[in-house]
Parts: sequence; structure tokens; C-alpha cells
Amino acid sequence: MTQQATGEDPGAALPEGGFGTEDDRALEAMLDMANPQPRYEGWIEDGGLLCPIEGFAMATGRSAVDEVLRHPELFTSKGIVQLGNIRPLIPLSIDPPDHLGYRKLLDPLFAPKRMDAIEDDVAARANRFIDTFVDRGSCHFTDELAVPFPSAVFLGLMGLPWEDLGTFLRMKDGIIRPGGATMMEAEKVDPEERTRIQSETAQEIYDYFNAILDEREREPRDDIMSGFLNTEMDGSRLTREDILDICFLFLIAGLDTVTDSLTCFFAFLAQNPEHRRQIAKDPSVIPAAVEELLRWESPVPGVPRMAVADTEVAGCPVKAGTLMMASLGAANVDPAQFGDPMTVRFDRTTNPHIGFGGGVHRCLGSHLARRELRVMMREWHKRIPDYSLKPGSELHYARGLRSVENLELVW
Repeated sequence: MTQQATGEDPGAALPEGGFGTEDDRALEAMLDMANPQPRYEGWIEDGGLLCPIEGFAMATGRSAVDEVLRHPELFTSKGIVQLGNIRPLIPLSIDPPDHLGYRKLLDPLFAPKRMDAIEDDVAARANRFIDTFVDRGSCHFTDELAVPFPSAVFLGLMGLPWEDLGTFLRMKDGIIRPGGATMMEAEKVDPEERTRIQSETAQEIYDYFNAILDEREREPRDDIMSGFLNTEMDGSRLTREDILDICFLFLIAGLDTVTDSLTCFFAFLAQNPEHRRQIAKDPSVIPAAVEELLRWESPVPGVPRMAVADTEVAGCPVKAGTLMMASLGAANVDPAQFGDPMTVRFDRTTNPHIGFGGGVHRCLGSHLARRELRVMMREWHKRIPDYSLKPGSELHYARGLRSVENLELVW
């Protein structure tokens, strides 16, 4: 499949309609997240760059993915993500040199020491959810825990009340799953209706955070929202629009990805009791287990970029305007980077996965996500060490993202 990538019409790379042609079926297969690892393995064997249709290319091998992620001057993220936002998402949609100033400002908010300070609160929120079903002997893990938990943690981090949890979940789904509770349901909604829902929800998000900022101006607190109002970048305070754009990205980028990771992790552990027992027997293995499951599951399987100039990836010409997908999932099973990559091992001594992306746009909230995942793994296995899938259940994975939409567990 390796060939020259061209880019006359990048907007045609992801068709709205059915997948009838051979090229379209190749794209459809790329979106199937039920069992992607063998497919990733095949992509790497085919070479570092795949070009299933004109105007679209995918970097698969680790070195090719690094080429795309580490060269924003050639592969931009500007304008790629459109989710109803009326301005660029900060810092995701901002490339260097402007990007550097925002990262210097935002990185300390999610530094490991700050995550240390909130760990007890994260654990308390995890147990608050587990309390609601632990005695029942079963739960709909996706709906009762994986979906609300990251939003609850975010509320605490931002100094916002628990009572706003429902509002957060509704706004998040209005952007990511407009018109449906699951990805599959949302995809059935008319594209114009999806756009309308996203635009209306986006305005609600701006209005929500704007009201919080008005309140913090009147009565400052020791929280991130108050801090934004007094923060300077390059000698100037952040504008209100800057802060709203940052908050918008925080809400849509930091919540669903942790949900996806939790569903993938616990689906794997429920089906692989030897790995589950390792964690239950020795909680010290949890940090390594989280890293290995991030590598194996790669809940965010790929990130998009746009080629801004004629260039090469893995020795293959790529034309300006080509929509590029950097396959994190494939890069994470590249045998050139990992020994025995198709085996899940909690005893890996080094694990340089790129589950959080790479380059200047590497996930801003990676330390927060790791802390949430580690804390939930620890608190869950303290209280529910022996569990399995609900008998007769069949896991449904979302398309595009690797997430289990219907994970039900019993114990």
C-alpha cells in the first residue's frame, strides 16, 4: 500500500457516506477498534507510510510517526480539530513559536508535584463511585464509573462543585457524541444536525466558563480558574478569550480519553485473569501495568496533522495539503522499538510508548491522566480484586477511538 501521497483534496479523505470502494473499505477497517493490534502489526510490515486514498496518508512505524509529530513546521495541527469551537483550541491548535509560551504557562498546572497534592482527592472521588455498586456485585463499568470519574476529578482540579457533574457530562457528550449517547449512535445523526448540536454546546461551554470567571473576579479562590485571571504570558495577562479557549480544550480533551483508557484497561484485565491477579497480589506493579496497557491499548489510536509543504515520510514523497494520520497504536507495537511487542508484559523495564502522542503537542494532561489511571487501578483492586465480564456480554468498541461502550463487570 505504500505509494506517493498526494493532497489536492484533503477534505475528501474521510468520506461521509458509505464505504463501497476498495479504498473506502480500507478506511473503514482503519476505524475498527475491536481488535486493532494484529492490523497495526500488518501496517508496520507494509512499511512506514500507508496511503489508502488520494489526499490521505498514515504514518505507522515508530520512526515515521516521530517524523510527523516532531516537525510542526512541516505537519501542522492548526485547523485540524473542529468541534464547534469558534477560535483555535489552546494549545492544541497553536504551533510554535506561539505554542511555547502557552505550554510554559500550562505545564506547571499538571506537573507531577501538583498531581501529588490532589491524589487523596482523586482517590476519594474514585471510592465515591465504587461505593454506589460494590455491594451489588456488578456494575455497568462504562456508565457508572469510567464516564463520570474523569469529569469528577476535573471538577475538583478546577475548584468547581460536584453538583456540576451532570452539566459537564452533558456538555462533553454534546461535543464528542452530538445526538447520541455512544459514538455509533452519534454517527447516525445527520451531519448538519451534528454540527448544530456541537455549535450550540460549544457556546454553552463558553458561557459556563465565562460565568465562572466572572465569579472568580468578584471572589478569587485558590484554584486554577482564579489563577488564570492573574497569569501573565510574555508580560501580558491572558485575555478572557485565551482562558475560555484553554478551558474548552481541557473539557473535551482531558475527560473522554481517560474514560476510554479505563474501559480498555478493565476489559483487558477482566478477560486476562493472570494479569489481573498480578495487580491484586502486588499493587506496586500498577505504574508499570498502566504504562504497558497504554502501549497495548493505545486508546487514542492516532492523531491528525496536515502537511504544509512537500516533504517525505519514511522515504515516501508527501505533497503539501495531505491529511496525515500519525498512528500511535501502530507505533506502539513496532518491533524496532519494543521487544516482544505483541505480548502484554507488566515486567517491561523500559517502555517508551507514545500513548500520549509526541513532539511539542504531547498531551498536556499526561501526568493527570496517569495519576487518575493509577489511583483507580489501586482503589478498585483493593475493594474488588476478583471480577470478570458479565456472562453473555459482547463488547462493543467505538469506531475511531478505542473505547468499550458497554463494559459490564461482575464479582
